[in-house]
Amino acid sequence: MQGEGFLAIWSDVESAQETDYLHWLTREHTTERLGVDGFLSVRVFRAISDSINRFLIVYELETPAALSGPSYLARLNAPTAWSQRIMPILQNFVRGGGRRVLSQGIGRGSYIAALPSADDLPDAAAILAGLLAQDRIVRAHLLQTDQEKTAIQTSEKSLRPKDRSFDSLLLVEGLDPRALRRALAVYPALLPAGLSADHVPLYAQIFALDRRAAMVAAG
Repeated sequence: MQGEGFLAIWSDVESAQETDYLHWLTREHTTERLGVDGFLSVRVFRAISDSINRFLIVYELETPAALSGPSYLARLNAPTAWSQRIMPILQNFVRGGGRRVLSQGIGRGSYIAALPSADDLPDAAAILAGLLAQDRIVRAHLLQTDQEKTAIQTSEKSLRPKDRSFDSLLLVEGLDPRALRRALAVYPALLPAGLSADHVPLYAQIFALDRRAAMVAAG
């Protein structure tokens, strides 16, 4: 990941609204966000599942200060007409931003596992190194949420009926879903309660944009 900060967002979308949501995300929203001071890049992932339309958006930030900076708050308090239409339809909305505690590995994998609340790892550096020692795992990140910055009330936040957050997040990037599941099976303590590695939600990247390209697109 670039920078010292992050913002991660999950949401579900009804099938009938998916195209409108994806057009909003790729044709307006991410470009708008990358115009905010301190926002460097964005990756959009879709859950590998035929039964849900669940999406994960990960922004990379220069520092966590971008989350409470005047540039970002100005956008959050003046949502576009399209954003005002999209925000209320987002279900199971989870959002958290803060600092990148630790990253290991190089490059980016097209598939990721995203495990919230991994802040109590007894030896995070050793665990990340162990994950990267597994076949076809390329990168891992430990992220910690700044709850004060995440909880700032804004006009955009008021459009969503039920926001939730998380304390921390472990992202594991791999070359294919089977490799991710095999790697996670080596560390069952990382998994959410009641889930085996075979049932942890995985995500595939469907879109990516960096600040330079976004500025060109915005004219």
